[in-house]
Amino acid sequence: MKKTLLFSALTSAILLSGCGEQTQGQSQAPAPVVVAEQAQIIPHQPSKAYIGRVEAVEDTSITAQVTGYLQQRHFEEGQMVEKGQLLYTIEPSSFKAQVESAKASVAQANAALKKAELDFQRGKNLLPRGSISQSEFDNLNAALLGAKAQLEAGKAQLHLAQVNLSYTQIKAPFSGRIAQSRVSTGDLVSPQSGVLTTLVSLDPVHASFSISERERLEMGMDKVQSNTASNADLVEVQIILENGQRFEHLGKLDYLGNRINLDTGTIAMRAEVPNPEYRLLPGQHVRVELRQKQSNDVVVVPRRAVQTDLEGHFVMVVAEGNVAERRNVELGRQLEQGIIIRDGVTNSDKVITQGLQRIRNGVPVRMEEQTQTAE
Repeated sequence: MKKTLLFSALTSAILLSGCGEQTQGQSQAPAPVVVAEQAQIIPHQPSKAYIGRVEAVEDTSITAQVTGYLQQRHFEEGQMVEKGQLLYTIEPSSFKAQVESAKASVAQANAALKKAELDFQRGKNLLPRGSISQSEFDNLNAALLGAKAQLEAGKAQLHLAQVNLSYTQIKAPFSGRIAQSRVSTGDLVSPQSGVLTTLVSLDPVHASFSISERERLEMGMDKVQSNTASNADLVEVQIILENGQRFEHLGKLDYLGNRINLDTGTIAMRAEVPNPEYRLLPGQHVRVELRQKQSNDVVVVPRRAVQTDLEGHFVMVVAEGNVAERRNVELGRQLEQGIIIRDGVTNSDKVITQGLQRIRNGVPVRMEEQTQTAE
């Protein structure tokens, strides 16, 4: 019996001693190691991208103004042409003949007018003497007025003939790239023949797109009622090509629509973009990025520092006393330097980027330098 009591006492002592050592070990467990980075303030230009289409500033169809046989084509299809460059020649022979005929009519009308003026002068001298009657003098006056009218009609016909002759030479109305010709040498062309070819200007070009009413208000364009140049002072335009490459020339807004589309809730906008190398072509799909000219300072943290749960987005920061503290945040855009934090973190905070799985709100932590972790 005494041996049994002694064994029980020893067993209880050993168990109590083990529990004490375990409790002491738990209370002395080291704080988890984390890596923290300082939140940064960087300048940022808020921007928004839209789907757009390139359009020519000038786009015209070349047509014939007179009827005649096409004598010659003076351009290579698809080449750049200059303003005033000769494109087509229509056989001018008949039109030259009309000009010569009109000149002869003008000369004849001049001669008739000269004779009428002489007759009128004679009648004017004879009327006081009674050598001619008043009726005869009135006839001379009417003949003079008729000769003057005939001369004016002849001059008008001469001008019309000269204009028609000029139409036999079809010239480029502006500089641009010309399309393929739809007619060949020897074809009979006329105003009813339709389009001979088309011509588009390529420098500069327009980029047309639409933005929502909300975005227009956010950009402050509702404050400008009639001056598009003021809108251009607010934002700059960056064209992004289909391959993701940024076009090297910035554009500027030059048109804002006058009404909201009832079906889409958007308003039409247009930018003018320099295109000296002719890389942008009419009909090309692009992304149009509107960017505020004035940059704003924003707080940025690494994307890996942001976590999400049922309450929303949050980060863990190292608070005073090296204690992990949860901060609910409002996120902005993702940038190369990190993600923008609109609210919840300042640049004086250190956000935890590594070791997040080992911590919770209010737990003491030990910080390790980022450079050591990278090594």
